[in-house]
Amino acid sequence: MGGLKKEYQPLGASYDEDGRALTVLGRSVLAFASLEEIQTIVITIPLGDEEKARMSLPQGLLVSREGLIFVPGGSSRRASVHRALVRLESEVPLPSHVLIHDGARPWVEKDLIQRTIQGLIRYGAVIPLVPLAETPKEIDPSGFIKRHLRRASLGAAQTPQGFAFPAILRAHERAAEREEREGLEYTDDAEVWAEFFGPVAFIPGSPANRKITFPKDLGCGVG
Repeated sequence: MGGLKKEYQPLGASYDEDGRALTVLGRSVLAFASLEEIQTIVITIPLGDEEKARMSLPQGLLVSREGLIFVPGGSSRRASVHRALVRLESEVPLPSHVLIHDGARPWVEKDLIQRTIQGLIRYGAVIPLVPLAETPKEIDPSGFIKRHLRRASLGAAQTPQGFAFPAILRAHERAAEREEREGLEYTDDAEVWAEFFGPVAFIPGSPANRKITFPKDLGCGVG
């Protein structure tokens, strides 16, 4: 992103009810805040960035929506999620379930969130998956293909990923210990759950639920 904090950037052709341009973070948060099933929203941010984060959200949302909490993130994605989960543990009553979403996926649809919630209640751990468009290959450090994988049995993970709480917090605690001890890095929360608790179910994801990676993605619409 060339040093840009992508979550704070305006999102092309996206506006709030007052006609102001929505940011990446603003549109992501709005999708969850509009659902009555979602009671508390924890947003992890760089240390000292709370004012910037607040300014990137629709002002009407800040006034009307209770349960918006800002938490300084950690040195990695997993560490940031861990800090958010620790903050949720102080909520009264204690949450029974939690959804973990990448703020850089602003086109998440309400339908996908609700289907994730339904799968979470049924299975205890669930993530959205989309089919792979290209055939994946496993490579080795020497520059050769190691294995030719069958894309029919593979999928690309999306968020939100849903888990029983506080079990996912306990899993992150154990993941943090293992990372420190062995120098590992977990790339998503489903991997953390699977490592310490068990199987993770999946539901169909959405092609529209793309993740912003490059500056040109900010001008893209859903399609």
